[in-house]
This record gives sequence, C-alpha cells and structure tokens, in this order.
Amino acid sequence: MKSPKPVLRGDSYYIRRKVPARYAAVEGRKIIQLCLFTDSPKIASKKAEEVWTELVESWECKLEGNDAEADSRMEAASRLAQRRGYRFMTADHVAQLPIAEIGQRLDAVKGKSGKVDKLEAEALIGLVKVPKLNVRQALEEFYRVGADKIIGKSADQIRRHKAPRLKATNNFIKAVSNKPLGEISQDDMYEFRSWLVKKVASKEIQASSANKDLTYLKAMWATVARAKKITLAYSTEGLTISDTTKRKATRPPFSDDWIKTKLLADGALDGLNLEARVILLGMVNTGYRPSEGAGLVASTIRLDTDVPHILIRPEDHRTLKNANAERIIPLTGISLEALKHAPTGFPRYASSSASLSATVNKFLRENGLTESDDQSMYSLRHSFEDRLLVAGIDERIRRDLMGHGLKRERYGKGGDFAHIHGLLLPLAL
Repeated sequence: MKSPKPVLRGDSYYIRRKVPARYAAVEGRKIIQLCLFTDSPKIASKKAEEVWTELVESWECKLEGNDAEADSRMEAASRLAQRRGYRFMTADHVAQLPIAEIGQRLDAVKGKSGKVDKLEAEALIGLVKVPKLNVRQALEEFYRVGADKIIGKSADQIRRHKAPRLKATNNFIKAVSNKPLGEISQDDMYEFRSWLVKKVASKEIQASSANKDLTYLKAMWATVARAKKITLAYSTEGLTISDTTKRKATRPPFSDDWIKTKLLADGALDGLNLEARVILLGMVNTGYRPSEGAGLVASTIRLDTDVPHILIRPEDHRTLKNANAERIIPLTGISLEALKHAPTGFPRYASSSASLSATVNKFLRENGLTESDDQSMYSLRHSFEDRLLVAGIDERIRRDLMGHGLKRERYGKGGDFAHIHGLLLPLAL
C-alpha cells in the first residue's frame, strides 16, 4: 500500500490520508493527519513511508487480534506492544512493574479522546486472554516451538526422541489428569511424584526411569510456557526420586579371546543378514556406535586411500549424538575386510538402528555368542576401548577415536592420522 505524499504546512511536513476501509473496524478515525516534525522534503518523504508502514502494520495486528482465537491474539498483542516500544507481559507481570512504568503503559493505551483502546490495552497491560494448552497439547506444541531439536534427524531418531516424552506425558495424565499447563499446581506435581514412587516401590519401573519422566516434562513445559506466555504455577525443586538400587556396570565388554574364538569363528555369523554382519564386524576394530555404523554411506567409507578409514559425520538423513561424535577412524583387520563387502553403506538399517540392534542381539543370544546375559553388540565398543586403554594409547587419541568429550582443553589436532593408524594395527583382530 503506497504511503501518502507529505504536505508542507507552516514549518513542518504532515501526512494526511483517509483510513482504508479494511481498517475501519479497528481505527476510529476516518482521516489520519500526523506531523512529521521536519521541514526537509527528503527527510519528510522517508519518514512518511516509515510512519505509514507502522500504522498499517499496527492495524493489521489489531485486525488479527479482533478475529483470531486466543493464541493468535496473544501473538498479535505481543507484536503490537513491541511496535509501541514495550515488551509484552501478561497482566500479573505488569502489576509487578514499578508504578511509573505501569502509569506509562496506562497512558499509552488511551487515544486522543481519552478513551481506552481495547486492543492497545491487551497489548500493553496484558489483558489478552492467555491460551490454555493442556498436557497433551503441550507435547504437540513442544515439537512446533522446539522444532530445532529434531532438525536433521532421521525418522527413527525422531521416533526415539518423541517416545520417552510421550511416555512421560501419558504417565502424568494417568496419575493426575490432562490439565491445562497453567493450572498445574504444586500439589499436582507431588501427586505425580507419589504415583511414580509407587511404581518404583512395586518394581514396575526404576527410579532412573521415573526421574526421566520428571526431567522430560520439566523441559518440555518450560519451553512451551516461554513461547506461549503461560505462567507455570509450580516448582520442580525437590521432586527427584532417590535411587537406592545398585546399578549394574555399563554393558561388559567381550574378551579378546571370545571375539577371536567365538564371534570370528568360521561360519559363526552366517545366519545374520549381510548388512547386520558387516556392521557388527566393523565395530570390532573401530568401536563405533551401532547407529553410527548403520549411518555410513558411500561417501563416508573410504577404502581406496593410503589409510582406509570411515568418517563419522552428520548426514542429511540423521544427526549424531553430540559434537564430539564427529570423527575419522582408520580401518584395520576384520573391520576393514568386512567393509569391503558393503562399500556403499547399509540402506536396510540407515533409518532404523534400533531394528539393527534388535536383530543382532537376538542372533547373538540365540546362538550362544555372548559370554554373559548382560552383553550385547554394544559390548564390542567397550572391548575396543579396553584394548586402547591396555595398549597405553594417549587419552586424547582414545577419546577422539571413541567420540567422547575431553575434560581438559584440546590442543592441536590430536595426532597424525598415519601415526594413529600405526597405533591401531597391532591391536587389530
């Protein structure tokens, strides 16, 4: 919409224009006449465009506020407040401001006639109705306002990201109800905690699982509340459930002897499909995570180089566990030989590493290929790490190969790649 041409009256330029019919419902004036406070035609022309644009955007916000439901009205009011130079706040927060600032906001919502503009009041003193999102809707909203948390993840990674948060949401609804987020009280949180404690006491769930429910809900609800201007009426302090159980150690590693005499015995893995077998054998001398192996593609399997290697890096179809996980690992021994049978990657498992783990672990159990019931294919990662440790390989190199963080500051590149390859050759199975 073209801005009006400024007109010189006395010592200053003005803009004067009839209010477009579209905005008649939200603008009481029929004619807009505003002083631009300049006698420069060049400055007046620039200011006229800016002022008119500001007016039109303000009217658009008011139209949105008139016609939209609570959520849209909140957003419209927030934008309108910002255009007036104020940060949007709900009424209860406005009430806590210094008296002088409250007075400024009250003065700002009055027009020249002295009457209060309802839409301006919604924006500046927070009278707009806060939208009510219940617990179930909060889960859905979390993945809209927090969409960045799943950008780049594969369908399987997204499913695994959502699953524990869905579980926590369902558990809260079972224990308390599907209440609006802003109406959840401290008593509700303790009622949920009591429900979880009973589940832990009856050994239906572990304390760690119960605490994860609390952690996921806290993070999700805080994210949604910030985005939707919802005031949360509870505290999460003191809700953590004590874990008195003695936890088992991380998946125990396979011994080198077991790997050589059982897993690498002729025909031992013939019952596994080719892709699962190659990924499993690839772990032996690289220690990559199963999901990292499944995500390898032709461009990250480098066999025709002086030092054959794999690149663990994020791809279009998946992300990595963290920033430290991106790395390069030399290929040696049985892992190098195995990858030659799948040089372009693993389409069967690229988007479903959970399916890979289930298939391999079932095969290992059913064929007596584990040393204990606590072992799984992931134990090969720990076996590789143990070999690095026993060989006295520097901590920096170990952590770089495993994709672990370093508790001290990193310096340099961590060792020449050919040198690292030479360190791994004697450890290869």
